Amino acid sequence: MELHHGAHLAYCTNIHRGETWTETFTALQTHTLAVRERVAPRSPFAIGLRLSAAAARELSDPPVLLAFQRWLAAHHCYVFTINGFPYGPFHGARVKESVYTPDWTTPERLGYTNQLFDLLAQLVPPGLAGSVSTLPGSFKGFHPGPNQVAALRQNLWQCVEHIAQVSQSSGRSLHLGLEPEPLCLLENTAETVDFFAALRHDRPHDDRLDQFLGVNYDTCHLAVEFEEPRAALERLHAAGIKISKIHLSSALKTIPTAAARAALAQFADPVYLHQVVSRSASGNLTYFPDLPAALAATEPVAAAALSPEWRIHFHVPLHAPTAAPFASTQDHLLGTLDVLAAHPGLCQHLEMETYTWEVLPPALKSRSVEAQLAAEYAWTLARLAERGLAEGRLANAAGL
Repeated sequence: MELHHGAHLAYCTNIHRGETWTETFTALQTHTLAVRERVAPRSPFAIGLRLSAAAARELSDPPVLLAFQRWLAAHHCYVFTINGFPYGPFHGARVKESVYTPDWTTPERLGYTNQLFDLLAQLVPPGLAGSVSTLPGSFKGFHPGPNQVAALRQNLWQCVEHIAQVSQSSGRSLHLGLEPEPLCLLENTAETVDFFAALRHDRPHDDRLDQFLGVNYDTCHLAVEFEEPRAALERLHAAGIKISKIHLSSALKTIPTAAARAALAQFADPVYLHQVVSRSASGNLTYFPDLPAALAATEPVAAAALSPEWRIHFHVPLHAPTAAPFASTQDHLLGTLDVLAAHPGLCQHLEMETYTWEVLPPALKSRSVEAQLAAEYAWTLARLAERGLAEGRLANAAGL
């Protein structure tokens, strides 16, 4: 939906199962329209579309694409952003580190992302910009060497060239956002700034980078890294890096006492990777590739003021209150919105991304997925309205 200052808000449909286009479209008809009826039945409704590589290929068939365009028009929906991070299956089976494959060292990732932009150019309404979010290059656990990182940058430059061509031919403003994530090639803003400097060094006189490539700022991921939103966004802005999209999401945080560690076991699902970052009293960070590894490698601590804090990459519902021994990183999300309120031109694409509904503990999943998404809209729109970024009537309507 459209907000103030030309911004747009959607929820990411990666919360729903769907690897083929038929499955994806069924989820849109079943779930997304139901959410729209709860949240904004009389207003144009934005869709944050997730397309696997298989679904993107199927949707590229002209009759299939035309049918989808007509469906969007009939239901007063529109697409302004696509999640191009997960290439293959994303629900129902082990995903873990395979979500980073194929990475940006491969032609498969380049071809898939280019195809997403070909589709997006035909889906974004006239006058709106379109964005695609993608993985931050690769996963550190794959141990990419200098030659692979160089190939990765070359592929990104080829993608920039393609985006520029599609933008010019379609008359749309399109851009790609790399999404920093814990233990990935780019996991914090310092690494991201250095990476963009290397990209600029590869082609020092090519200004297309600044226009067509930026960062998808995920408030869960950067909070897990113990970054402060104002400093992080200022660092990216000072480096001339576009904020392509902001993912509104929250992570878990806790002091790893015996009680907390016992309670954390319910979040250690076999599907997704839940990286853990621990910060000591002195500020040192320790990284664990997954929650079970963190639980196995350390001992419980006393619940004292100087105890270490854990932040866990587990997307929890934005609106759900947390109970001891847990808290959420909601403060990072709200701090990001504070920066956006002060600088509304910073980013116009906002997307709620709590994709973990299927693996949430029962206490956080006591309602239907449509009801949860409606509650996320109500919470998010209220926080936006408090900052002058949305109309209060939208929040009130979504809360009904």
